[in-house]
Amino acid sequence: MTVSTRSSRVGTVLRVTSGNFLEMFDFFLVGIYASNISKTFFPSNNEVASLMLTFMTFGAGFLMRPLGAIFLGAYVDKIGRRQGLIVTLSIMALGTVLIAFVPGVQTIGLFAPLLVLIGRLLQGFSAGVELGGVSVYLAEMSTPGKKGFYVSWQSGSQQVAIMVAAVLGYALNSLMPPTMMSEWGWRIPFFIGCGIVPFLFYIRRSLEETQEFAARQHRPTMTQLYQTLATNWGIVLLGMLMVVMTTVSFYAITVYTPTFGKSVLKLSETDSLLVTFCVALSNFFWLPVMGAVSDRIGRKPVLVVFSALSLVTAYPAIAWLVAAPSFERMLIAELWLSFLYASYNGAMVVALTEIVPPIVRTAGFSLAYSLATAIFGGFTPAIATWLIQETGDKAAPGYWLAFAGGCGLVATLLVYRKVTDGARASAITAKA
Repeated sequence: MTVSTRSSRVGTVLRVTSGNFLEMFDFFLVGIYASNISKTFFPSNNEVASLMLTFMTFGAGFLMRPLGAIFLGAYVDKIGRRQGLIVTLSIMALGTVLIAFVPGVQTIGLFAPLLVLIGRLLQGFSAGVELGGVSVYLAEMSTPGKKGFYVSWQSGSQQVAIMVAAVLGYALNSLMPPTMMSEWGWRIPFFIGCGIVPFLFYIRRSLEETQEFAARQHRPTMTQLYQTLATNWGIVLLGMLMVVMTTVSFYAITVYTPTFGKSVLKLSETDSLLVTFCVALSNFFWLPVMGAVSDRIGRKPVLVVFSALSLVTAYPAIAWLVAAPSFERMLIAELWLSFLYASYNGAMVVALTEIVPPIVRTAGFSLAYSLATAIFGGFTPAIATWLIQETGDKAAPGYWLAFAGGCGLVATLLVYRKVTDGARASAITAKA
């Protein structure tokens, strides 16, 4: 590959993942400023109840993801990858603007939480296909033998967003007094998110259609796409279970970490943000490394090993942390969970683009991912908060992580058994 070609591919990766950056930047800000948002839009005499309402609103956006996957996903499979990515960015930007500029409940009453909820639903609808559209685009533009490496940058862009959000949070907490942060300072990062939207539109419009999609002779109708999706419901369901491991782990070690460190472990907000930054940096390193490893040794071995490790070590790691909470212990425990998540995800995302039929690649991928996020991952902060409240065990989120690891392990074994059986049947038919 020439220098110019390599440079062109790097530029393409940056342009296609830009919307993914905005999505995760906004989502993560909700985790950092959950307590501030709860006081602004969901005030209550019960702090836990107020926080739960915030996390439930955060999770509500994920309920829209399956709808976005079905409708926008099929739309992208019909009209093309490039145009679809511009549409999803437009919807996502509208949701971001709503959350950033809506006045508090004391100013406009119940319209405040209602408008915030609408903003989250719009973000969820667009995010339902954003991740799938980006992953499929990267898979179709990748060079032979490096698909895992290229597709891993979809998740890599999310880690950059987390690091930027964490740095902004750290800087604002250092420069502004707590009262000012609580009143309006928490909105500044959301304003910044709005400010970069025009730039993201500019760079995404320069994307070209993937050669694989452009070369297709047959463009199916929406009815044909939905029929194919329904026929392959088994693969979508198994794909969803594979994603459970990814989405639960991701939201636990990133979005929930600032709240867990501050509200449960009683560590400082600065310590929690530093740990979160280190986790994102760890994810950013391991994702492309393990994506490349899966290119060399195959997806299945990576998926099996790291889902199994999550199943058996997630709870012990968190129990060790809560036994004597400290910045050092939190950093070690979270970096271990980061290693498990990033290693699994580096192979899982590209595997999902491979097991879904090409004709519904975006819709099938997006639906599997969205169902997992809507049912399991998106509500991880709320579930973790509820588990601790009900059991009295501060390490209870570890059970949820272990369950997710079990889902990933079982689904991986079933998926590759199904793929192997299908290949064997095809070989027998060919010989006959």
